[in-house]
Amino acid sequence: MDGSGDHSTTEPARDGADTDQSGTAARDHTDTGAELAQLEDRWRRALADLDNLRKRYAKDLDRERAAEVAQVSAAWLPVLDNLELALAHAGSDPQTVIDGVKATRDQAVQVLARYGFERHDEVGVPFSPELHEVVSVVAQPDLPSGTVIEVVRPGYGEGAQQLRPAAVVVSRPEG
Repeated sequence: MDGSGDHSTTEPARDGADTDQSGTAARDHTDTGAELAQLEDRWRRALADLDNLRKRYAKDLDRERAAEVAQVSAAWLPVLDNLELALAHAGSDPQTVIDGVKATRDQAVQVLARYGFERHDEVGVPFSPELHEVVSVVAQPDLPSGTVIEVVRPGYGEGAQQLRPAAVVVSRPEG
């Protein structure tokens, strides 16, 4: 009978342990659900932040492009002014008009150089495929092969900043 008494005292203890385990499991499930909800909320906020960042970047990019276009356009205004002055003097001394057009061309070359597009119109230099485009080859016995002997059209810029290569005539050995 003592054994049955022990048995009855252990059973409630077992029932209490089951209740504690299921309560712990319920709390764990609730905690996991809360964590999941918190992570989902953080994920949604991160997506919203990313979307806002994309929109802000697009606005900033448009504003920067507009500012760059305005800056470059303003740099060309003096060139345009000088061309108009040359045209206004077209009826006067032709040499004055020629000098004015040359000065305006030089000013345009300076504007391009200011934006990183240096002019390449050198003669007597070795041919460089990065800077030159061959449009003709001429026999020149007194020059090394591949020497630029004429620039048909100047090039502007270098490497990734190249607007166009110079169109050149190069030498080749005779015969």
